[in-house]
Amino acid sequence: DGYLAYLLARASHEVSRQFHAQVRRSGLAVPEWRVLATLWGGDGHAIGALARIVIAPQPTLTKIIDRMERAGLVARGSVEGDRRSIRVRLPAKRRAVAGPLVALAKRHESAVLEGFPARDIAALKSVLSVLSARCAAAG
Repeated sequence: DGYLAYLLARASHEVSRQFHAQVRRSGLAVPEWRVLATLWGGDGHAIGALARIVIAPQPTLTKIIDRMERAGLVARGSVEGDRRSIRVRLPAKRRAVAGPLVALAKRHESAVLEGFPARDIAALKSVLSVLSARCAAAG
């Protein structure tokens, strides 16, 4: 019961379960939601970086991006000054798809963390971020 990997997996499953059901009801698969949420707040990402963020193997993510691009949800484009670097972006007109789900995610997070002191929430997020980075760096 106290094994870290189990506790992390169980917590992730329980925290995500209801929210992911809402994502699926919106017509998106969870990996598609993760792509939209990641792209929503920025100017795009290379496929490799996006794969790490959305927790998907790069070949799988490439297929997801292909499907999303055909549906008009995302766009690929070269980086100014470096035509070999391709970034995936969220077209401005598609922010309307991602925006309500991002707001829903924030409300979900607030509900899950309700009653926890702000310092505990900050500590939890900090420890998880450092742990993720450390494990990723270790290979």
